[in-house]
Amino acid sequence: GGDHTITYPILQALAAKHGPVGLVHVDAHTDTGDTALGEKICHGTPFRRCVEEGLLHCGRVVQIGVRGSSYDPDPCEYSRQQGFRVVPAEECWMKSLEPLMGEVRAQLGDKPMYISFDIDGLDPAYAPGTGTPEIAGLTPAQALEIIRGCKGLNIVGCDLVEVAPMYDVSGNTALLGANLLFEMLCVLPGVRTL
Repeated sequence: GGDHTITYPILQALAAKHGPVGLVHVDAHTDTGDTALGEKICHGTPFRRCVEEGLLHCGRVVQIGVRGSSYDPDPCEYSRQQGFRVVPAEECWMKSLEPLMGEVRAQLGDKPMYISFDIDGLDPAYAPGTGTPEIAGLTPAQALEIIRGCKGLNIVGCDLVEVAPMYDVSGNTALLGANLLFEMLCVLPGVRTL
């Protein structure tokens, strides 16, 4: 639960300890807007604030699953200008993301990194319980490939945001969110799994 604004103070704390961190960001949106409804700090702006404060090592930021509505003609422009790798959802359709995660692992290297997973990165057929659903998203299997593909990286933290159970009477979004969080815990450094 919680909206994506929560990632901003978490990254402030982590950067104070580790310096700028890398990021694997799964989301339907880049969340790099300058303002939303006149506010500088909200769920659509956290990663712009992080860039402005030097919290991210921009050459080690990957955004996966981006698609859908935007207030800008090119919602990925700011991200690319900062040196982020942006992987639009259409580049993920109908395929395994294991090869992509091999490239991501090489890009992130062994320095500290963070995983931020917005549930709307998944298609609303699987996760309708979110405030900003966008069609044509990732599948749960692809979500697992992304998270499991981070195993062995120097993960210093992770989050899963934007789950809104009141928008999903089936409970599937909460179930999926809980399972993805469990998977993130399993890839943290030092965690042994069978």
